[in-house]
Amino acid sequence: MFTSHALSRLIWPGLAIVGALTLSAQPVLAGECPADKIKPSAQQMVDYKPVGVTDVTLGAIDLGKQPAHIEGRELRFRKLTIAPGGIVPWHSHDDRPALIFVQQGEIVEYASNCVDPIVHKAGDIRPEVYGTSHWWKNLGKETVILYVGDVRKDPNDHHM
Repeated sequence: MFTSHALSRLIWPGLAIVGALTLSAQPVLAGECPADKIKPSAQQMVDYKPVGVTDVTLGAIDLGKQPAHIEGRELRFRKLTIAPGGIVPWHSHDDRPALIFVQQGEIVEYASNCVDPIVHKAGDIRPEVYGTSHWWKNLGKETVILYVGDVRKDPNDHHM
């Protein structure tokens, strides 16, 4: 049987090692550009058309009619389905913040501020805010399903 002193001698060194490893690890969140790969104008705008993309608005709220009174803005929730080989064309989020949830599959993002492509997998959430311009491509063999919540200014803006 262990005494509390013997347990203490076993536990504290182990905790010290775990703590040191935790503090020394460089955090890289899933689906984000690594800090050493962030660079302005790393990817240039490309003029691809949408390919294999279905964009369905599941619901929308006129924010001017809500207590927040954000006139001229709409909160919408969409489902994007991207077939294998499909492309979501270049677009900007400078005036349209969004949250993207990858429900199924794996998709690659080519962001204006990242040297390398960014891989997003099922379960990832990607915030898209001012300064985000990008395009996406499904390089896999599985259909990708994204759920998108965004705040749109122009109801005639049909960019992805």
